Amino acid sequence: MPDKIERLKALTERLTLYEVERKNNLKRLRDLFEVLDLKEKAGEFSSIFEFKAINLSGILLIKERMGEVTPGKYAQIIGIKYVYEDGKKKAKNINLRYFGRAENLNETVKKNIIEFILRWRLEKSFMGVDHYRDLIDSAG
Repeated sequence: MPDKIERLKALTERLTLYEVERKNNLKRLRDLFEVLDLKEKAGEFSSIFEFKAINLSGILLIKERMGEVTPGKYAQIIGIKYVYEDGKKKAKNINLRYFGRAENLNETVKKNIIEFILRWRLEKSFMGVDHYRDLIDSAG
């Protein structure tokens, strides 16, 4: 019996940490949304989750080369939405913010951009978990 109680405690602790992490991530993401001034093109904060993906050009997000600037490229945050045109599903790129040449970026701005993209992706993954939990619940 004590083993089952310990497993239940560990699971409860993990779920609590998950919710705390998610709440903190969302708060910081909202702050970065404001700092990076994304409202003009993205609209309200909640609308950024309508994008299927948000990518970055001009700055690498590969773990081994995180934050490395691609010389001669422009730093841009690009949102990707799917739209239907002529009955066909097509990806539409929306430039959410242009920052100029990547090599000329202020280091703080660059870090904020990278953090925004990674935190957005983390929240989208949380939303994916919620979606599949709902599907499982509705299935049976």
